Amino acid sequence: MTDRPEAVPADVGVTTGFLARKLGVSPTTLRSWDRRYGLGPAVREDGHHRRWSPDDVAMVQDMCRLTAAGLPPAEAARVAKDAARGPGGAASPLAVRTRHGLRTAERTPTAPHPLTPESRPDGTGPPPGDVRQDCRGLAHAAVRLDAPAVQELLTAAVRTYGLPRAWEDVMVPALRAVGRKWESSGDRYVEVEHLLSWHVTATLRHVSVSAAGRGHDAGAAPVLLACLPDEMHTLPLEALHAVLAERGVPVLTLGGAVPSEALETAVRRVGPSAVVLWSQSWSTANLPLARHIASTRWGVRGARTRSRVLLGGPGWAGRSGPGLLRPHDLGEALRMITAPPEQPGAPPVG
Repeated sequence: MTDRPEAVPADVGVTTGFLARKLGVSPTTLRSWDRRYGLGPAVREDGHHRRWSPDDVAMVQDMCRLTAAGLPPAEAARVAKDAARGPGGAASPLAVRTRHGLRTAERTPTAPHPLTPESRPDGTGPPPGDVRQDCRGLAHAAVRLDAPAVQELLTAAVRTYGLPRAWEDVMVPALRAVGRKWESSGDRYVEVEHLLSWHVTATLRHVSVSAAGRGHDAGAAPVLLACLPDEMHTLPLEALHAVLAERGVPVLTLGGAVPSEALETAVRRVGPSAVVLWSQSWSTANLPLARHIASTRWGVRGARTRSRVLLGGPGWAGRSGPGLLRPHDLGEALRMITAPPEQPGAPPVG
């Protein structure tokens, strides 16, 4: 996010909803800061309508930066208000933040937030509704541990872009950005990653539950999703489960660290049309197991069949084989899963 949102008319100001979207907070959070700490707009139309001036916006942005850097909300609000008073009222914003040991730069229109992609060369940032803007807001809200804002932004992203694009262009980049923040800060911000992951999971499962049974063919074979033994990263499978459920595809997810014997038993019991095996790291990818699942057949004698097997995740890089499919993103996985089944006697795909 740039340090000062674009298009904030000095004579009119912006609404609470507009400002909340720009900063990646919920309107409820802004109202709470106003009520608790006095961080509200200086001017209100007709005595009650909130219109935030550029100075009001700058003050709330200071509040966001300071809380994201670890300052308690009450203290962050005091510093932000002191900075907003300017000369004669308090030390400069840079001096105040330096005094508190916070690494922040002076306000410049083109300074990108460290969690997000760089802004445009003209410093205006992405337009409203751009997925980069929504990813940026989500990452900001997570760093502040603003759970209501995180959930509101995730829900809005799914509603605005649809689940596949919300996953690939908003959720995944935000999770990666938070992960980079953690890795570059000496194991700080672990709680941020946990918070964001929890809310992403909640959002995906809400979609899955809402779509459960919708338009399913009762006689259709399900798609089986499972993590390899010792693999605990389940979020990508949960995203795939939710998208398949939305599209009326019956799906069965076993979750993380599925033992080899349990996976084989499930394949034989349900006869899935496809099996997706997820591996996040090289150490958990088990190619012999994948080949075994791909060769497993079931059904009556003379009409036995087998599942198409998809290898999902970076752990499979450079590993594949006959009968094994290697999708590189969610869209490609969906196409492979929903492709017409092979004709009897046709060579396996792989």
